[in-house]
Amino acid sequence: QVQLVESGGGSVQAGGSLRISCVASGSVEELRDMGWFRQAPGKEREMVALVSPSGGYNLGNSVRGRFSISRDNAKNTIYLQMNSLRHEDTAMYYCWAYLSGRDNWGQGTQVTVSS
Repeated sequence: QVQLVESGGGSVQAGGSLRISCVASGSVEELRDMGWFRQAPGKEREMVALVSPSGGYNLGNSVRGRFSISRDNAKNTIYLQMNSLRHEDTAMYYCWAYLSGRDNWGQGTQVTVSS
């Protein structure tokens, strides 16, 4: 089992930047892909970015060119660097990890972008 704790969310003006982090604890030796999903009120949860243990990554269409994801395996941490933020990026951002055949989720960190 793994525990995921997000941090770094907050409020920012449109065009600004923010970096959020997710630290994993527990059975970290079994971690495989990790990533970020987001969910805005009234909308479905969508994939933002995924990163493999080797650093390979995939970004959602709506954030490509503005967001980047990175991973520090020594710290069991992933990061999401968000640049050129838009009002439509406002959402709860959830850390995700795939472990032992199941999805694991953090509690989420709120990102609010004011226009």
